[in-house]
Amino acid sequence: MASHPQPQPSPAEALPPPAGGKPAGPTAFGPRSAVLAVIGVGPDGSSVDALDPLDLALLRGEAVFEAIRVYQGRPFRLAAHLARLVRSAAALELTLPRGLEALCSRAIDQAGGGDGILRLLCTRGIEGELASTVFAIITEVPPKLEAHRARGLNLVLLTVAADPLVRAASPWLLPGAKSTSYAVNMAASRAAAARGADDAVFVGLGGELLELPTSNIWWRAGETLYTPSLDLGILAGVNRAVLQELAPSLGYRVLEGVFTADDLAAADEAFVSSTIREVMPVVSIDHQPVADGRPGPAATKLHTALRRLATA
Repeated sequence: MASHPQPQPSPAEALPPPAGGKPAGPTAFGPRSAVLAVIGVGPDGSSVDALDPLDLALLRGEAVFEAIRVYQGRPFRLAAHLARLVRSAAALELTLPRGLEALCSRAIDQAGGGDGILRLLCTRGIEGELASTVFAIITEVPPKLEAHRARGLNLVLLTVAADPLVRAASPWLLPGAKSTSYAVNMAASRAAAARGADDAVFVGLGGELLELPTSNIWWRAGETLYTPSLDLGILAGVNRAVLQELAPSLGYRVLEGVFTADDLAAADEAFVSSTIREVMPVVSIDHQPVADGRPGPAATKLHTALRRLATA
C-alpha cells in the first residue's frame, strides 16, 4: 500500500491484548512461503542473480513493485498491475525497462504454472547510471490464508500524524505509489500484533479511515458497501477495483468517500481486499466485535465471485 507517516498512539490504541492472548504476528500468514521461481535482469539485459549493493533500491528504498496473484498458471489482472506499476514509477521518476509482461510469463513458466504470488520489482539503479534492475519472483500462496478467512481478522486503529487530503496533494510524499519503502507499514503491523491483533487500519489526523498496510478496508451497512476514497492518497488496489465491478451483480452498491471509525463501528460486517488476501472478513476493531463478531455474507459472496472470475 501507500507509504504513511509514522503512526502515533491514541487512547483507543492503548487497549491491551485479550487476557491470555498472544499477538497474532504481523499479517501472520504462517511459515515462509517457498520460492518457486526467480528471474533477474540487469540494466544491460543480462541475467543477474543478485542486486548490486550500490543500487539505490537497497541503499534508499527507491524501487517500485507489484504483487500479482497467479491462478492456474495465469496472472490475474496483469494489465491493471502493470499500469499501476507505470504510475508508481512515474511518481518516483523511475524509468521502467521494456519487456515486463514477457518477464512475468518466463517466471510463471519457470515455476511450472499452478497458483502462486508473482512479485515484479524494478529498482532505481546505481547513482549516476539510474538503469533499473528487474526481478520477477514467484512464491507459494501463504498457507494460512484460508484459516484466517474462516475465522476473520482482528484489526486495531492506528493514527498517522498527517492530514490525508494535504498528503494526497503533496506528490513528494508519494501518495498512492507502490514503492518498496514499507518500513512504516510493517512497523504498523508489528504494533497491531503487540496489541493482540492481526493487522492495523490507518486513520488520518482528522479521524479519516484510510487503509491497511497492505490491504484496502471495506464495510457493509444494509445493501451498501463502503470504502475510503482514493482522493485520500491511498493505494488503488487492483482487487478493490474488481470488487467495485462485481458488487452490482451481487445486489450491492458501492459508495466511496471520507468516513470515520464511527461509520465502521456501526457496520453490519467488514472485510479487507488485496491481491494476496483476496477478500478477507474482519470480525473485530480495537477488540470490539463488528456486528455479531463473525464473518459476514457480503465478504463470502464477493470472495466466491472473485475466485470464479480469476479462474474462469
